[in-house]
Amino acid sequence: MLPIAQFTAYIKKNALFTKTDKILLAVSGGKDSVLMVQLFKLAGYQFSIAHCNFNLREGEAQRDEAFVKLLAANLGVRLHVTHFDTKTYAEKHQISTQMAARDLRYAWFEEIRKAEKYDFIALAHHQNDSIETLLLNLTRGTGISGMHGILPKRDKLVRPLLFLSRLDIDQLISENQIDFVEDSSNESTKYARNKIRLQVIPQLREINPNLEHTFAQNIIRFAETEEVLQQVVASTRSEMIEEKAGDVYLSIEKIKKLRPQKLLFFELLAPYHFTSVVVDEILSSLAKQSGTSFYSSTHRATINRTDVMISALPIQQVPHHFIHPNDTTISIGEQIISLHYTDSNSIANNPNQAFVDLDQLIFPLVVRFRQDGDKFMPLGMKQYKKLSDFLIDEKVPLPKKDKVPLLLNGNGEIIWVAGLRQDNRYKVSATTKKVAIFELLNQSS
Repeated sequence: MLPIAQFTAYIKKNALFTKTDKILLAVSGGKDSVLMVQLFKLAGYQFSIAHCNFNLREGEAQRDEAFVKLLAANLGVRLHVTHFDTKTYAEKHQISTQMAARDLRYAWFEEIRKAEKYDFIALAHHQNDSIETLLLNLTRGTGISGMHGILPKRDKLVRPLLFLSRLDIDQLISENQIDFVEDSSNESTKYARNKIRLQVIPQLREINPNLEHTFAQNIIRFAETEEVLQQVVASTRSEMIEEKAGDVYLSIEKIKKLRPQKLLFFELLAPYHFTSVVVDEILSSLAKQSGTSFYSSTHRATINRTDVMISALPIQQVPHHFIHPNDTTISIGEQIISLHYTDSNSIANNPNQAFVDLDQLIFPLVVRFRQDGDKFMPLGMKQYKKLSDFLIDEKVPLPKKDKVPLLLNGNGEIIWVAGLRQDNRYKVSATTKKVAIFELLNQSS
């Protein structure tokens, strides 16, 4: 039996949609989305199915599409299908294939929703997806907003399976003999989310067998805490922020009076994507010489005599490139970073090469240029050093400082200041099983 009563009760409790609404279901063919289809059918909701073929897994992608077509035909519901050249899109926009697939599918879902007058788009996220999102956000650094996991409803997106855990779904699929297709990439630990799902959560469940229920309750409390915080932030923002000619100004005197200072200042700067480390640097530099600047991926914060001015950066000033496990070279400016693997633990003393323990890498890796607040642990040291201080010590000329490529792990840590020094945390050790070798080359090489 399927939990129809629980399903409809969860929808009603969270005011996701009504029986008169038309819902577009995002269906991959996996366990989660197929179970969602069956629940919608048995509960009597009006729905159609949307399926994206990202053309990433060769035969599997075609198999998934054929399965979803058959599913829709058997249930007698309308089906929308589209094909994407995901890799080309990722390369053009210099983002990971995962991010490209996400951008493409959400844009298409919204396009179909508007064109066909669907009221909402239903996604098959469950409790474990929400836990993974929370843990991933905590690992990479987050404000309180990153701790509520995945919300049941946001704008036109609804997630009616958040009352179920992955174990619940597995059991329901098995007991009711529901057909589905398996995505082989779900078992690969080269992606950060998969590492959390396959390696971290099982360890946490040993500590707390009731992990999903505990996290579900925590997430509710975090969401309520965020609501209170955002009320305070909204009030503070209206008092502190002044906009002039597209730039944002915050009074230094008012910043100094904030309590709790770092929390509120971080939330005030959250729309401009400044990390916690950079926020710390700004706060500690309020008394510095006018003109000192700090950067996020999209904005610059400049300390003036009486204000901190936030201004948007042109997109071309903040290039981010991604390295995936199967990439062999990536171009950045006038330079190339190559990647290959070896089982040998032998390393060379060459600043143009980095020998990294593969098991520590979280793909996709990021290659970018420096930002204020960057720090790393130079090879041979056991403490952090500001990148700016390191470049001074290395006597790197000022015009070249902004052209030194930085290789970052998926968790945001610097792995290698290319051509100068590797990070000590990622060095090869006696326990290293496989080595990733990165090399810095000129375009003419």
